[in-house]
Amino acid sequence: MPIIQVTLVAGRSETDVQTFIREVARLASRTLHAPLESVRVMVSEVPPSRFAVGDALKSDSAVLREAGA
Repeated sequence: MPIIQVTLVAGRSETDVQTFIREVARLASRTLHAPLESVRVMVSEVPPSRFAVGDALKSDSAVLREAGA
């Protein structure tokens, strides 16, 4: 039983996340030769203020974009 955990920075539409979950499940089923009903996909969403690359918070980039930087 494949169990797939994905962490995304919050901000995508509910429709986009649900489509992503379905597509990941179908791809896992097809490539791993696992019955679709055995595939589990879990998505956790992290606020931009709780995600960083190096010391740059994702939320910082939104502030910079708004300031025109």
